Amino acid sequence: MSITEHAVLEALRTVIDPELGINVVDLGLVYDIHIEGDQIEVLMTMTTPACPLGAHITAETRYVIEQATGSRNVTIDLVWSPPWNPMMMSLTAKRELGWLE
Repeated sequence: MSITEHAVLEALRTVIDPELGINVVDLGLVYDIHIEGDQIEVLMTMTTPACPLGAHITAETRYVIEQATGSRNVTIDLVWSPPWNPMMMSLTAKRELGWLE
């Protein structure tokens, strides 16, 4: 079975930002996913470089991908460019936060 971006994204939807209660995909924190064989690299960011839960979210991200795909070659790269902003959130996240009716 080959690992797909869809499978990785679905796993990432289970990673919830504890402060906002919304998953990292809908928050717009996942910038890119690279898959080569069983090697998976996720480029993601946090809402702020000083995010106190960054290490927790990163570790959980790695764990859920490993569990979903069976790969033990998962790399999570935190990037700060472009900087995250609220406009990167999905419509679902914006609704959950009360930004849209």
